[in-house]
Amino acid sequence: MIDFLMKKPSIVFLDAATVGFEGEIKAFSELGTYTQHAMTLPAERIARTGGYEIVITNKVVIDREVMDACRELKLVCVAATGMNNIDLEYADKKNIAVKNVSGYSTASVAQSAFSMLFYLMHSSLYYDDYVKSGAYSRSPVFTHHGRQFHELDGKIFGIIGMGTIGKQVAKIAAAFGSEVVYHSTSGKNQKAGFRHLDLPTLMEQSDFISIHCPLNEHTRNLIDREHLLMMKKSAYLLNLGRGGIVDEAALAGALDQDTIAGAALDVLSSEPISEDNPLLKVNNKHKLFITPHIAWASIEARERLINSIAGNIKEFLSS
Repeated sequence: MIDFLMKKPSIVFLDAATVGFEGEIKAFSELGTYTQHAMTLPAERIARTGGYEIVITNKVVIDREVMDACRELKLVCVAATGMNNIDLEYADKKNIAVKNVSGYSTASVAQSAFSMLFYLMHSSLYYDDYVKSGAYSRSPVFTHHGRQFHELDGKIFGIIGMGTIGKQVAKIAAAFGSEVVYHSTSGKNQKAGFRHLDLPTLMEQSDFISIHCPLNEHTRNLIDREHLLMMKKSAYLLNLGRGGIVDEAALAGALDQDTIAGAALDVLSSEPISEDNPLLKVNNKHKLFITPHIAWASIEARERLINSIAGNIKEFLSS
């Protein structure tokens, strides 16, 4: 360990394209001998990790096979909060430190939730197209009521998962005049300052439902056909948690059967989205808004992420 600390460490980022910065990431190159790859395929993991003491990964799996083959590995930095792509138990046995980053994307995800909701519920695309098509120029009336929308004020805003991001969303919803209710999927968080409801009651009462819980054995396909049928026909569903939480086939059916008013998704069960995903075949396309897992990725959030990873490396080197 003394030899390791006396020289500059070797650092490799296996999937730098996931953080969206082009060119060398100086926060890392200043800490040691640095290499980055845009993406790394499963078959390339060992070749690209071998010889490096510090590995940065977002989605690339670092498991027993990689750890056994790469004996120089001393630290794995996860460029995310979730660490399900790391065999944490085996890393502990091999005395390999693992550090993640939390809290960097709270403001970005919360802001994105309302951006997506307003774009959908205000029919922004429809009204923009109406004006740019020339239809508004030909209208004898100063306004146009082609699509209706509602206010958040006085409505019930349900949140599934009242963690750090859920609390920020709740704060914003309350500022718009909504009554915030929530459901804790773990059952442990029932003192968040808002009314806690069981899931069926939340689904039935809410005008807006925003998902911010983790994906685990208890939340996979949590929102299924039965729960979608509980929702008001005027209600909107947002998912900025994890894709597997919502049954996508059931959601596609609910949108086409006018069971709910609309859905906005930033996460999907398979990312990138699979070509046969039922959501791509929805007929009521105006009821569905999908973004490619970008809610977390404001410039500020990504800068916080990079700086926090660099901080984790510095902390490890000084320990």
